[in-house]
Amino acid sequence: MDPHELARLYRSSTKFQLDVAAVVPLDVLCLFFGFHPIFRTNRILKYRSFFEFNHRLESIMDKAYIYRVARTAGCLLFALHVNACIYYWASDRQGIGTTRWVYNGQGNMYLRCYYWAVRSLITIGGLPEPQTLFEIVFQLLNFFLGVFVFSSLIGQMRDIIGAATAAQSNFRASLDRTVTFMNASSIPRPVQARVRTWYAYTWDAQRMLDEADLLEALPAAMQAALAVDMNFSILSNIDLFKGCDTQMLHDLLLRLRSTIYLPGDFVCRKGEVGREMYIVKQGQLWVLGGADAAQVLATLTAGTVFGELSLLAATGSRRTASVMAQGFAHLLALDRKALRETLAHYPDSEKLLLEKARALLRETAPASAATSPTQGLASLFPPRPDT
Repeated sequence: MDPHELARLYRSSTKFQLDVAAVVPLDVLCLFFGFHPIFRTNRILKYRSFFEFNHRLESIMDKAYIYRVARTAGCLLFALHVNACIYYWASDRQGIGTTRWVYNGQGNMYLRCYYWAVRSLITIGGLPEPQTLFEIVFQLLNFFLGVFVFSSLIGQMRDIIGAATAAQSNFRASLDRTVTFMNASSIPRPVQARVRTWYAYTWDAQRMLDEADLLEALPAAMQAALAVDMNFSILSNIDLFKGCDTQMLHDLLLRLRSTIYLPGDFVCRKGEVGREMYIVKQGQLWVLGGADAAQVLATLTAGTVFGELSLLAATGSRRTASVMAQGFAHLLALDRKALRETLAHYPDSEKLLLEKARALLRETAPASAATSPTQGLASLFPPRPDT
């Protein structure tokens, strides 16, 4: 951002030399020799600014492929314009209207030459046969150039459209493989319908199947920055992690696993062994109880957390209630192994969580059947070896 450093770098670059040559006022020669476009050809040396403009504009656009399609179409129109100008030059050299192949001088000269350039460069055909050696050589070179230019533009269009629809193509391929597997395995139709619904909602919600696949291509620092922007406000407001080291929370964010549940899906059931905790990012869930798990005990909304005992209690702790998605729900899951590996580098946060774990276990576990908090946490935080 230092203007002096930027100026020094710019003056020492090739771009500066080309820019200086491009602004040399050769137009003044028109005062002595008359107007000729050749005196303005040095302006083309600014071509680097065109590519730099395209690069910077694409980097800030949400749908850059739309601009790329328009730019490719513009390049095609410009190539046709140049070809029309060259054809008029060739006609003028041969003599306007001297043969059937050259421009006959009738009608709008630009439109007539542009029409010839379109039919010639795109190799549509139907043009008058060249008569002289110059016309034959010119037409052959124009046909070869047309094949090269047109094939290059078609390839660019294919790449642009392919890049724009790559995510959707991967999604459809994954869905097709899953449907083929379910049909081959004779999966019941209701289950297949729920699988298709999950695919459709996941695509509509986030335009990808797994956010982790996108983040894996980025450096660790950028992954952490994105994770902080997306989920740090949720994780920092959880009572369990309040007061913990901020960097520890940043590391935990990279361990969170995103999961989407359909309406009626059970996130966990009463009595099953718990291995992870959940954070509600979007949607609502019901906490069910009673003899047949039909009574709604509570409603969990965005920002709430449940399943903390699965992280803090001993291995083999069971769920005390069932949790079911009321509608489409987006959850973040954190398992015991990820928390243990993270806390190994943050002893102060580990000590704080131990204290909160003892208090939480005393509140939730019956006094007669409860395991000692220190023993219950031994499997989560094993003693450290001597240094």
